[in-house]
Amino acid sequence: MSNRALAAAALTLNAFVFGLSWWPFRALQKHGLHPLWATAFTLGFALICLLLLRPGAWRGLVKHPMLWWLVLAAGLTNVGFNWAVTVGDVVRVVLLFYLMPAWVVLLAWPLLGETPSKGSVFRLLLALIGVVIVLKTPASPWPVPESMADWLALMGGFCFALTNILLRKLNQTPGESRMLAMFAGGAVMATSAALLGVGFGVVTAPPAPDVAWSTLALFTGLAMLAGNLALQYGAAHLSASATSLIMLSEVVFASVSSVLLGSGELSLRTLAGGALILLASLLAVVSFDRR
Repeated sequence: MSNRALAAAALTLNAFVFGLSWWPFRALQKHGLHPLWATAFTLGFALICLLLLRPGAWRGLVKHPMLWWLVLAAGLTNVGFNWAVTVGDVVRVVLLFYLMPAWVVLLAWPLLGETPSKGSVFRLLLALIGVVIVLKTPASPWPVPESMADWLALMGGFCFALTNILLRKLNQTPGESRMLAMFAGGAVMATSAALLGVGFGVVTAPPAPDVAWSTLALFTGLAMLAGNLALQYGAAHLSASATSLIMLSEVVFASVSSVLLGSGELSLRTLAGGALILLASLLAVVSFDRR
């Protein structure tokens, strides 16, 4: 297998792992583990494995203080997405989370100095129209988020776009240090949010350890570590546009699996709005490839 084919397979593996990540988090919740604690345990385990594989990765955080912003952005991304897919309709959550073209246009201007072009403004409008269609329900007079899952998905998607902007800005830093920042952010932010939630009575304390949920949490952490390693390899051997295009398959994996397992709904409205959001993402990929 050629390097390009292997890289494409690695990116597909990454999309498959994170496209199906909603399932173990829902399974862990059935064992009494809140998604915040589940995120803290799975990413904490992945963080420990990464430090065992790359013990010097932490030095990058000392040498490049900007990586701490990546810790914050990636941490909030994991908190928003994992919590949202656990308590909400998976298809709807994934579509709202992948509102990245809109957020990137707005964030790249102040952070990267990229003035919005006519094409980027068009993609922004296209994505926003898609979100309006997804959010507007017959029972709601206005297209506003109607549940906590909606708000979490939008927050997670915004932080996901910020994470990608920061990865572009920090592309000269060691890859292992960026990965460490992302895992550490997920573990630390999820733990902090969980402890805060327990204090306010909105998050339950984690149950006593048992073989069932502990094993599932460990395997989930390993899968996420493997997915991120696959992403690092694939992104290093393919163009940014090809990487982005393959990673969009995560939406397909998440949507199809959730519908088949009864955790998502593909209504005509969701399909229409989702098509516009994905079209905006595809146009962003094409535009980046031309540049």
